[in-house]
Amino acid sequence: MSHQTMTSSAVQAPVARLVLRAPYLIFLADIRETGFAKTGLGIAQWCPEKCVGQLRLPGCAVDARLPDLDIAAARAAGARSLILGAAPIGGDIKPNWVETLCRAAEAGLDIVSGLHRPLSRIPGLADAAARGGGRLVEVRVPPPDIPIASGRKRSGLRLLAVGTDCAVGKKYSALSIARELQRRGLPATFRATGQTGIMIAGEGMPIDAVVCDFTAGAAEILSPDNAADHWDVIEGQGSLFHPAYAGVSLGLLHGSQADAIVVCHEAEREQMAGYAGYPVPDLQDCIDLHLQMGRRTNPSIRCVGVSINTARLPADRRRAYLEQCARRTGMPCVDPLVEGPAAIVDRMLGVCA
Repeated sequence: MSHQTMTSSAVQAPVARLVLRAPYLIFLADIRETGFAKTGLGIAQWCPEKCVGQLRLPGCAVDARLPDLDIAAARAAGARSLILGAAPIGGDIKPNWVETLCRAAEAGLDIVSGLHRPLSRIPGLADAAARGGGRLVEVRVPPPDIPIASGRKRSGLRLLAVGTDCAVGKKYSALSIARELQRRGLPATFRATGQTGIMIAGEGMPIDAVVCDFTAGAAEILSPDNAADHWDVIEGQGSLFHPAYAGVSLGLLHGSQADAIVVCHEAEREQMAGYAGYPVPDLQDCIDLHLQMGRRTNPSIRCVGVSINTARLPADRRRAYLEQCARRTGMPCVDPLVEGPAAIVDRMLGVCA
C-alpha cells in the first residue's frame, strides 16, 4: 500500500482542509510574460477583494492591476500572506527572489507557494518565518491521514467540472457557475482542487498531489455533508481521456458523487496538449463516459451543459460553433467568460431540483 495510513472513514476524525490567511500581497517577482504569472493574475481577477497589492521586482513586465506595495506598506495595509503569483517553467524559485521572501517572512507574512520546489529548502526562509511568526504554506501538499473513500451518499448537491483535456477551462467554469448561483441568492461554494483555485478560494484540496488510493476520500473531505439545497461547485482536474491524468479525474469523479457535470472544452483543440497522437474526444463521447463512470457512486448523475473556451475562434465563427455543439449534444453550450453560465445554471436547477 501507499505511504499514507489507510483508515476507515467511518471512524476517521475530520481532516482539516488547507486554509489561507487573507488579505494577500501578490508577488509577481521579475516575470516578463503573463503566461508565467497565471497564478497571481488569476487571484487578482477572481478575488480582488482579498488582495491588498502586488510586489514586483525590477524588470517585471506583468501587471495584475493592483497597487504596487513594498513589504512594509503591505503589512500596514493588513496583508497576512505573500502569494507566490509567479509560475516559471520548472516551478522553481529563482535565487534573486529569496531575499524578498525572507524579508516578507521576517515581517510576519505567511509565504504561500504552489510551486514544485519546497519552501523549506530555500536557505534562510524557515528561520525568517520562525522569527516573524508566519507560516510557510505549501499549497500542493495535502493534509495527512486522508481516509479511503466511504462511498456514503452525502447530503447537499454537487456539480463537477470535467474536461475533454487538461487546461480547457474547468477552474474558470466552476468559478463562473458558483458565482452565478450566488448572484441568484442560492447557497453555493466553489471547491478548489488545484493550486491556483486553492489560492483563489482560500482553501481546498490539492487533489493531484494525493496518493491515488486516497483520491476519492480526499474528494469526500473537500465536499462534506451540507444543506439539502446547497451546491458545491467542484473544480475538475485532468480528463478521463488523458493518457497521464485519467486516474486523478476518475478518483475525483467518484469521490465527488456529482449530481451534475459540466463538460469543458477548448474550441479548435484537436490533439491532447503535449500528447501528439492522442486526439481530443468527441463531446458526446466525453459526456457519455463521464456519466457511465459517475453512476458508480451517484446513479442520478446528469450532464447539464458544455462550457467552451472560444478564445482561439475568430469572432465571426464563435456563435455558429457554439450552436453546432448545442445541436450535437442537446446541451446548452456557452463560453462562461463571454455569455456567462446562466443557460447552464438554468438547466442544472431544472433537472437537479
